[in-house]
Amino acid sequence: MPGSLMRGTLAVCAGGSGRGGGMTRSGQGVGRPPLAIIAAGSSRSAAQPGDSGFAGKAGLGLVGLGVVGHVLRSRSFYERVIVGAIVLGALRGLGQENRASTFERLAAWNKRQVQVLERKAERQARRLERKAKRLERKAERHARRLAVWAKLRIRRPRAGQPPAS
Repeated sequence: MPGSLMRGTLAVCAGGSGRGGGMTRSGQGVGRPPLAIIAAGSSRSAAQPGDSGFAGKAGLGLVGLGVVGHVLRSRSFYERVIVGAIVLGALRGLGQENRASTFERLAAWNKRQVQVLERKAERQARRLERKAKRLERKAERHARRLAVWAKLRIRRPRAGQPPAS
């Protein structure tokens, strides 16, 4: 009975119910007693949560190595890596296609803009040619009128002026 009383007290301190009907453990440490019981029953003290000694860090490193080893032996890990590689390859292809189509659209837009500017320049050149021809015709008409006016002026003196000799 004294042993069961001590076990119950330690279990209550460790978070258990004290009767053995509490939370059951499964996994690698099933056969071993909890750390609080080891610490209470042995001469060494239990590691405090705030301790950051070398042993704690080494323990974490070993745990990390164990997890890495487990992950590297896992088939699902390799399946996920392969699926990730396929997804990344697909995304890369989509990105390249997107860049290519964007460049093609930009090139087509540039070509259309050049054509628009060429047509605009041609229209402006035709307008300037028509305007130049109109000005030439106007200048010719004006020159003919001046010639006719000069002939009439030479022949017909104005009233009150003596005739030209």
